[in-house]
Amino acid sequence: MGESKSALITGAASGIGLALARALSDRSYRLQLFDVNRGALARAASELHPEAAVTGDVADPTALQDLAEQVGAVDLLCLNAGVTSTSTGAPWDAAPTEWERVLGVNLLGVVNGLRSFVPLMLERAAPSQILITASLAGAATWPGGGPYAASKHAVLAVAEQAALELADTNIAVTVLCPALVRTGMSDQGENPQDTATQALEAIDNRCFAVLPDEWTTAIEGRAATLVSGRYPQTPTHDPA
Repeated sequence: MGESKSALITGAASGIGLALARALSDRSYRLQLFDVNRGALARAASELHPEAAVTGDVADPTALQDLAEQVGAVDLLCLNAGVTSTSTGAPWDAAPTEWERVLGVNLLGVVNGLRSFVPLMLERAAPSQILITASLAGAATWPGGGPYAASKHAVLAVAEQAALELADTNIAVTVLCPALVRTGMSDQGENPQDTATQALEAIDNRCFAVLPDEWTTAIEGRAATLVSGRYPQTPTHDPA
């Protein structure tokens, strides 16, 4: 029997990240966990017994570069860490420090992870996968949304760029764009374990994007509105 696959998960101590770690543990992946919350990470490690559990901030490129040097190439890279914003109103309502904080984690955390791990994964040449956690807020646009929504639009663009750049390589890319999920950022929404299951099924099927079915019409409508030049409208989902 061959060696089990390896997975690295950022934001692994809670929410979708912890759900992914549990699901991958059930698949016998060797886990590498990374999170800024030392206490929560310790609890996750005591449950899942990963190969490594490292505390650090994805917004710090040095932290992820050091992690890559420690861990090496992985079969599955889950760039999941994210934060919400304290300002969800108009773009000009959020302070510069809030923009820096949210973009630093949500957007640059993904970029730092790609920069640190993709060269190693390409060099190894084994079939590998990247899962990037974005959000429905990055595929549709509502009034307000603050730095969080803007950061997730950027994350979706980076995921598309990565998929195009890596199309003819050993690495496949999947981007997860859930609606509201019960995480450390919200006590309402979908069960994160269901979200993790959907993400892994998409990876198995080499799908690029995972989006809620009930928002398909709204996302298609946004694209049509942009092409037409019409003024944007608040999106609504299809009834279940």
